[in-house]
Amino acid sequence: MGTVQLAVSELVTNACKYAPGPCLLDLEVSEGTVKISGWDTDPTLPAACPADPGRARQHGLEIIMAVRQSFEVRREPVGKRVRSAIVLADDPGGDPVGRLL
Repeated sequence: MGTVQLAVSELVTNACKYAPGPCLLDLEVSEGTVKISGWDTDPTLPAACPADPGRARQHGLEIIMAVRQSFEVRREPVGKRVRSAIVLADDPGGDPVGRLL
């Protein structure tokens, strides 16, 4: 859940920081995966910065790309929508929920 909270925090922070108007966030849990969908009014599509351990900011998209199962960005008639899916873990060892062993 901590990974999902971090991804949601990064998406919402970026929307609040850069979009000139309202934003929306939807979360859906299905079959051991959290699907995150965020919409905001800024039409600019996000781009990950090149890796730089000395950079103090702008690591949000890097974080999401590192933990995601899927990722999609698309322009909407107003603004853009960012979608990502993150697999939940059911134990501290990180075994995904529902995975057959």
